[in-house]
Amino acid sequence: MCHKMFRAFFNITTTATIVATGILAACTSDSSSSGPVEEQPTCSSSYMDSPVGPESSSSATEPKFSSVTLQSSSSDKVTEPAEVTSSSSSSPYLWHDEFDSIDTAKWTFEIGTGASGWGNNEWQYYTARKENAFVQDGVLHIRANKENYEGAKYTSARMITKGKFSFTYGTIEARIALPTGNGIWPAFWMLGENIDAVSWPACGEIDIIEAVNDENVVYGTNHWQYEGGHAQYGNSTKDYYGTSKVLDITQFHNYKMVWNEKLIAMYVDDFKYQEIAIENAKDGLEAFHKPQFFILNVAVAGSWPGFDVDDTQFPNEMLVDYIRVLK
Repeated sequence: MCHKMFRAFFNITTTATIVATGILAACTSDSSSSGPVEEQPTCSSSYMDSPVGPESSSSATEPKFSSVTLQSSSSDKVTEPAEVTSSSSSSPYLWHDEFDSIDTAKWTFEIGTGASGWGNNEWQYYTARKENAFVQDGVLHIRANKENYEGAKYTSARMITKGKFSFTYGTIEARIALPTGNGIWPAFWMLGENIDAVSWPACGEIDIIEAVNDENVVYGTNHWQYEGGHAQYGNSTKDYYGTSKVLDITQFHNYKMVWNEKLIAMYVDDFKYQEIAIENAKDGLEAFHKPQFFILNVAVAGSWPGFDVDDTQFPNEMLVDYIRVLK
């Protein structure tokens, strides 16, 4: 949940080389590019503020936050998801959630303040309360509120599938409506299941959807470790190799990510806004051939959206109709 527009922690003056689809491609800290990703992948070797580590690209660790699994009530029932680890031939899904309830067999809430542990200097406190995450009419609401709570001035929720579902390769489809407003930062993203063992960014990070402030722009970004530091490559609906898509991100859109042995590509309503080649991966891109888990969250303020927060927007919500992983 970080982006190439953040400030650099250090500068790289030499040119690195990575292998993508069997073609050696120059990979520098310059984020400009004029050709297809497969021919001209662009990345940065500079460190960006990370959601999963302190400001050190070579020693980042997962945030030391508590996690809770909620007990359900009669209005928030728990159902055993048959597809969490199953590959039954009768279902087209490797995993899916239609959000009839918050299924605690699929999701865990991370608890804690965004001001410590993630490196993004966020202002919200993540809770497991129904004030911050609930299902209504088959839609998940992740709600950011303006309130004083545990020393923070804002609250929100961060839900993860770590330890409950992770996978390698598949097509992800999600129907999501995003919040806008000065200082708001929603995201639907992924981290490597091995983060506890190898830390960030070596675990790899796939940001399927990020948006900030009132831009009405969706960003897609990949992060990985390169020569002990941080590399990334990202694009957006505002400018993908000379193309763009005008969006009202507060309305529901169909988001899709195709992930296979050769590439990771992201779409909104069939418009491609990010693609990266990972075939014959090396120099840290191997992370994208290993299992990753899902994260849904809404942050308030931080290093990317900034710290000019419009308090009149609250409560402000990200809405998730469904997430589906096709085999």
